[in-house]
Amino acid sequence: MRLIAPLISALVRLAALLAFVALCAFLLVKLSPIDPVDAYLGPAIGRVGEAQRAAIATAWGLDRPWPAQFLLWLGNLLSGDAGYSLSFNAPVAEVIAARAGPSLALAGTSWFLSSLVGFVLGILAGVYEDTPLDRFVRGWSFVLASTPTFWLAILMLTIFSVGLGWAPLCCAGPIGVRPQDVSLMQTLSHLALPLVTLTLFGVAQIALHTRAKAIVIMRSDHVRFALAQGAGRADIAMRHVARNAALPGIALMLASIGELFGGAMLAEQVFAYPGLGRAAVDAGLQGDVPLLLAITLLTALVVGLGGMAARLVAKAVDPRLRDADLAVVP
Repeated sequence: MRLIAPLISALVRLAALLAFVALCAFLLVKLSPIDPVDAYLGPAIGRVGEAQRAAIATAWGLDRPWPAQFLLWLGNLLSGDAGYSLSFNAPVAEVIAARAGPSLALAGTSWFLSSLVGFVLGILAGVYEDTPLDRFVRGWSFVLASTPTFWLAILMLTIFSVGLGWAPLCCAGPIGVRPQDVSLMQTLSHLALPLVTLTLFGVAQIALHTRAKAIVIMRSDHVRFALAQGAGRADIAMRHVARNAALPGIALMLASIGELFGGAMLAEQVFAYPGLGRAAVDAGLQGDVPLLLAITLLTALVVGLGGMAARLVAKAVDPRLRDADLAVVP
């Protein structure tokens, strides 16, 4: 019971978060100046009369009060019907399934690489505090942390694609080639530049937080005792600092999923990468309400799961947090 209670509590909070995000997203869409019927008709709007527009609105349930529309949409979503995407002319579930793979390859790989590189740099900077290595890591991290993702993506595109010609300009494969005909090497070459950009973006926060934790560990009594016995800093970094900073580092990495996911959306737009981020931008510009709401909820789910996992890991590391939860369990 003691192990299950925190998990149940986390799932309840996640469900409440998703419900709140669903309501806020639906209300924001309702307040948008884009009319779903007009967006659906497109250029044919001039040839459609008011009676036909009213019939379309009635068929979609748009003539009902917004609470009834929200409950209808939510009920359809819970039953597995996410709606139909007008901008892609396909069911929303199919669009998300087709776009989730490229997004996972980009955001997932960059999250892993940025977490690994940031953790190693943070450990080294903390162990060798106030050395040229530490000052370089801090300066580099501060610059990256203050750099907007879209600006970094444009800079990388300008230098390595336009200027040097080392990387393709856009997309997940050569233009004019069907996705099933794109080779693995072509896929990797188109993925490389967005991946490097997102990895650089995610390294900064991980490195700075890990450095702060490493400095605390280096100033602890047992590390000072090991130094007094003649242990080298490299040995201490492996045996003491990395081990003690590993679990808090994992919690931090899980908590950073939301920030990296948001950066991935901007990077996909700059590099014209066919992922969920670009699909969300296209859906917003074209008034594709079902797709926009579905991607919003999916993003909230991913971020919420990352935050939930981070809290559970933090409670596993810090007994004080775990005891605080267990104190309210009968």
